[in-house]
Amino acid sequence: MGIARTLEEENEGREFEEFKQTLVAFAAMERRKENGEFKGLSSHNASVDLEDKLVCVTNGVSFLGLALVNRLLLHGYTVRVLVDNQEDVERLREMEISGEMMMGCNNKISVVMAKPTEIQGLMEAFDGCRGVFHTSTFIDPAGISGYSKSMAEIEVKACENVMKACARTPSVRNCVLTSSLLACIWRDSTQNDLPRLVNHDCWSDESVCMHKKLWYALGKLKAEKVAWKIAEEMGLKLTTICPGLITGPEFSYRNPTATIAYLKGAQEMYANGLLATVDVSRLAKAHVSLFEAMNKTAFGRYICFDQVIGREEEAEKLASEIGMPANKISGNTFNFSPTPFELSNKKLNNLMSNTFRSCYGEI
Repeated sequence: MGIARTLEEENEGREFEEFKQTLVAFAAMERRKENGEFKGLSSHNASVDLEDKLVCVTNGVSFLGLALVNRLLLHGYTVRVLVDNQEDVERLREMEISGEMMMGCNNKISVVMAKPTEIQGLMEAFDGCRGVFHTSTFIDPAGISGYSKSMAEIEVKACENVMKACARTPSVRNCVLTSSLLACIWRDSTQNDLPRLVNHDCWSDESVCMHKKLWYALGKLKAEKVAWKIAEEMGLKLTTICPGLITGPEFSYRNPTATIAYLKGAQEMYANGLLATVDVSRLAKAHVSLFEAMNKTAFGRYICFDQVIGREEEAEKLASEIGMPANKISGNTFNFSPTPFELSNKKLNNLMSNTFRSCYGEI
């Protein structure tokens, strides 16, 4: 990656746009079937609903959602895309009217609207699905205006509703929740006995997030905690994946709210060796690998990253991709020095290595 994009990145960007148009086409088809609104799934064929490879992706038109839906299709899944706000519906309608869409995909995609505040609607959206990927809940309509404390509360409540809907939907066997690495790394630095290794067993401290006003970290942390609580109480089979900053083609443009919100506290993360990124394609692969291993070896939490930003030139590269001064990430230090902590994603790497070696060949 960089300012000068490679041909491969440009092709990948075009593939994302083509795939988005495919989703729009199916949204339009579902809307026509429902007489102009996404009201439910009564138009779905019953035999399709009973397939083991029918899954639902929440917020499936987001940056990560699109990559995940695409990866699931490549693995032969039938995907139900959950559109969770009226603005997305209006955008789909506008794109249909303008003709910016393409038909196809052999009925492998369908689109349904359900509000995260209504458990019954979510249950109807999940009905017939064997798995649910809850990728995220709230997207700021204003783009880069920020992720506030109230948004964190919205995210937590919506995650609670999604988990309850999954647990109450008989067909749903497994759920994969996208949390964040931020739910693992913000701990009380005044404690002298903090372990140097930061892995899936580590949890951020809510009081630290509150004190530093790290609302994105707080939202992800509390959402994941409530998900685990519901899973335990209601018998839902759950795994969570905690990714670093999600990157990829035009990531800061296509995923602005989460990008900027994630980087609050970037200087401290950088100094502590805890500022990590993950390409959206690798993250999507990790979701599928995790889901497919849930009936075998997958359990608990998984940290996901493919690079730790540890040097000045790496910070400068990331900053240039986002369009911010490098010192907003690295501070004013120019010499490399050992960091107090070390990130580990060994648990996920072992799972993905075993899964893809036995089932799919090389990644």
